[in-house]
Amino acid sequence: MEYKFLKFKIEDSIKLLTLNRPEVLNSFNREMAYELFKALELAKDNDKVRAVLITGEGRAFSAGQDLKEISDGAGKLVDPGIIVKEVYNPLIKMIRCIEKPVVCAVNGTAAGAGANIAIACDFVVASSSASFIQSFINVGLLPDSGGTFFLPRFIGLQRASSIMMLGEKISSYEALDMGLIYKVVEPEVLLKEATAIAKKLASMPTKSLGFIKRALNRSFNNDLDSQLELEAKFQQLAGMTEDYNEGIQAFLEKRAARFSGK
Repeated sequence: MEYKFLKFKIEDSIKLLTLNRPEVLNSFNREMAYELFKALELAKDNDKVRAVLITGEGRAFSAGQDLKEISDGAGKLVDPGIIVKEVYNPLIKMIRCIEKPVVCAVNGTAAGAGANIAIACDFVVASSSASFIQSFINVGLLPDSGGTFFLPRFIGLQRASSIMMLGEKISSYEALDMGLIYKVVEPEVLLKEATAIAKKLASMPTKSLGFIKRALNRSFNNDLDSQLELEAKFQQLAGMTEDYNEGIQAFLEKRAARFSGK
């Protein structure tokens, strides 16, 4: 597949995806969102890809929805609910259901859907100059792309409410203190640090990482008994993998494990 608004490469079992509309701060139009969805879908089914890294070109990660696209050109606005259903919901579901770790390197402003796409990833590494803003309220909308689901679970109801309702911009360090993101680094080492994390993840037992991700997704809604049963089920499946055998043999032989992702 050829991409117009997305740059990609596969190296060291990592699929690097770069949002590439820097002239509009990587704001999403339908085509870029579809390209990102398709690239993730292809990574999902590619055994040579064991981790995904998403970042943005230029000075922003993503400014969210391209507002020019929600007008039909004649002054009539497109139903935003349709855009959410057709564009962002499938993308968030893909990020969460792909059973490979997804690392996000937030290189600058992450606003609106751009912010929520970032925090839907498994690891968020942000530049010290980056910022996050739930900008929906400024145009009379509410957070979508999983924002109302993830934010209160990550940072609590009070903080989530204030960020969403007041539209306050928060720095990467504030996001770190809240537990919203994983790590903050200086801009010049952002991609290097995020790549190192993705590279480590790509060398680990891929199927086990997938079970962890699936279990964490289910934990949002399960009670304790259900989650314990799920852990036992996934542990049984993990115990049937080649990497489980390799891990045990490596431990017994006192050597580093060489995981294949199988």
